[in-house]
Amino acid sequence: MARRNQSPAFAIIGAGMVGTAIGFLLKKAGHDITAVADCSAAHLQRAIAYTGKTAVFRDPAQAAAHADCLLITTPDDRIEAVCTKIVRGSSVRGKKIFHMSGAGGLDLLEPAAQAGAAVASIHPLQSFSSITGAIQNIPGSYFGVTAASGSKKIAVSIVRDLQGIPIHITPAQKPLYHAAACMASNYLVSLMSVVESIYLSIGFSEKDAHKAYLPLVHGSLTNIEKQGCVGALTGPIARGDAGTIQK
Repeated sequence: MARRNQSPAFAIIGAGMVGTAIGFLLKKAGHDITAVADCSAAHLQRAIAYTGKTAVFRDPAQAAAHADCLLITTPDDRIEAVCTKIVRGSSVRGKKIFHMSGAGGLDLLEPAAQAGAAVASIHPLQSFSSITGAIQNIPGSYFGVTAASGSKKIAVSIVRDLQGIPIHITPAQKPLYHAAACMASNYLVSLMSVVESIYLSIGFSEKDAHKAYLPLVHGSLTNIEKQGCVGALTGPIARGDAGTIQK
């Protein structure tokens, strides 16, 4: 969805890390961010720094009235309630409404669909711990796209404007798709925490533990990238060293 005279106006509903980063990247791609909504005044002020001068609201329905495309970037558990509030407070007929949950389906946007909006989900397959990190990491990332009829084309266009790579995920596939994403990201962090605690237990400082295991992790990830998971397996299990494994 390259820059056009009739480019739709966007509203970001939920100015957390992801919403703020998405707003910044859409603006960078040439789109107008005409409204931002969040219940936090601090988040709204921060969003202005990234999206430029725009209308800010505590009420998502007021923000929705200022845009053609709405991106609901709230926590997953609030998406349906926010969507319902928008529908009750503003006309959404003919608008495009998206959420960015990896696990949630289009049922979360059913109130909008019933009111005449085209709905979709676009989920960046990426890990975010800061706005700056999100801005850097989103381009080049895959996006799981789940779209109803009438919103597939624009959903893919938005992903491409974010310099992402769209991959279509059916509603039935979303739970497994998101579970795999959690394993690849959250479980890896948890595993590294266990590794770190073991090294700390034998006298390593936290700094030395990081220096010891991070090159090993980076090397393993590089091997997976080049050789696939089976070819990247090394160590006593791959060698069949039963004695070492028993220790």
